Amino acid sequence: MRPTPADHTPPPLATLMVATCNVLNLANPGRLFYPNQEAYTEAEYERKIDWLGSRFRTLNADVLAVQEVWDEAALKAAIAHSGLRYDFVAVPGAENDDKRHGAQGTPRVGIATRLKVEALQSFAQFPPAFQVDVPGLGLHTRFERPPLVATLRMKHGQRVNVLTAHLKSKRPKFLQDANGHVLEDKDDRKVGALASLRSLVMRGAEAMALRCLVIDLLQRTSVPLVVMGDFNDTPDSVTTQLICATTEIAYDRSARDVALFNAYDLQGEMALKKDVAFSHIHQGSPSVLDQILVSEEFLPRGRNSLGDVRRVDYFNDHLHEGRDRTRSDHGFVRALLRLQMEEKHAPAPGP
Repeated sequence: MRPTPADHTPPPLATLMVATCNVLNLANPGRLFYPNQEAYTEAEYERKIDWLGSRFRTLNADVLAVQEVWDEAALKAAIAHSGLRYDFVAVPGAENDDKRHGAQGTPRVGIATRLKVEALQSFAQFPPAFQVDVPGLGLHTRFERPPLVATLRMKHGQRVNVLTAHLKSKRPKFLQDANGHVLEDKDDRKVGALASLRSLVMRGAEAMALRCLVIDLLQRTSVPLVVMGDFNDTPDSVTTQLICATTEIAYDRSARDVALFNAYDLQGEMALKKDVAFSHIHQGSPSVLDQILVSEEFLPRGRNSLGDVRRVDYFNDHLHEGRDRTRSDHGFVRALLRLQMEEKHAPAPGP
């Protein structure tokens, strides 16, 4: 083999550790978040933030994408218990101050990072003309839990966009009155099937709207994108594939520019792919609901490659310890990514 010319030496790579964590109803003590659930006592709250703090310390990620946060103050307390320093912690819609008292109605997604934050924006509404009619509910026009886009700058100058999402669950959506009382017979199995369909349509609509956001962030730019969160569906599901659009690459080469790839599938050859890669257990069946997706810039031998995925780890041992709301019912997923140190001077779309 001929030696590689000096001017073709690949640039050095900088590491970026990212992780996604569904923290299971993280709220301040004494604060009622769901009408059918009791508020945390002081003792429960202390156990929860202490447990989360130890998990955050183990993850030791540069970027934490979190879901199911009711109170931003509680997340900051858990991070303080980790002993790690995160200069930026935000959960839009769940702030705690004199005028704002955390999230209302549904928990929110947030981010904690050591990196410089250049922009941060939540997206509640679906794009115009992308609203979907849900049986019995009418038009579905907005995310139940608005996704969050952060534009970050790594210490060597690389810009990267990080999107945190939490899609609609599979829990049946029964019709309710203004006070939250169910208007349908939950014991009627046919009604239950229709309620499950509503959830599917709503999650599908959110996946479509998220896909639109991904396209806006990726089209005609070389700024890498990392999408993390609780998708409430598996990597091979219709909704996840709707977000990724990876299969379109087979017959449309230009589709790679706006496609997403599961980080677990892109791991380096030396990575240990264990058969314990799951993030949730439902009725004894393990599955991957919490995912880390990356853009083509992280393809190791891609035409527009700027880095790669070294390793993806699943932290799920606590799922076998029994149900306890002071822990989480989801495993946490962490990915070690790498990006070239030299900055690519391509226009970066704002969130």
